[in-house]
Amino acid sequence: MNLTNHFLIAMPTLSDPNFSRTVTYLCSHDDGGAMGIVVNRPLGMGLGEVLEQMGIDAPDPRAINIPVLQGGPVLPERGFVLHRPAAEWDAVLEIEESGLAIATSRDILRAIANGEGPEDVIVTLGYAGWAAGQLEQELSDNAWLSGPADQSIIFDLPYEERWGSAARLLGIDLDRMSGQAGHA
Repeated sequence: MNLTNHFLIAMPTLSDPNFSRTVTYLCSHDDGGAMGIVVNRPLGMGLGEVLEQMGIDAPDPRAINIPVLQGGPVLPERGFVLHRPAAEWDAVLEIEESGLAIATSRDILRAIANGEGPEDVIVTLGYAGWAAGQLEQELSDNAWLSGPADQSIIFDLPYEERWGSAARLLGIDLDRMSGQAGHA
């Protein structure tokens, strides 16, 4: 089972504060583990703050206000840019059969700051990662729903609508699910 280019949708019972009510886009998944980006957890800061800390000027004023999200608990001090269309950057992973890529190099941030970056971007600090077999165990424990990703949810919907909308792709209304586990 390869879940690359799929959503992981946190079940209402998932209480881990890093993932409660999140939608994670899986950028890679294989026998060695999985890597994803949480796409619905804004940090309340704009890209301008990150660019300033990195000493990158932002002549394009739109770049300053691009929201920065909490991409996950791994390497929270490092930036990741999920983008479309996929393009060549110094450090980039193209996500198979999606037209998306994730970049971690300064050159994509400079391009965004200059108004020359990709058409659509999600900028995060940190990412979500799972060791070999860990995600499969969490799925069997019913911590997550999984299903094919929809790029309109990633790039077009308000953050607060992404969790419920991703579940509705699977025909599931999370508002009708209890956050409490049943006991017999």
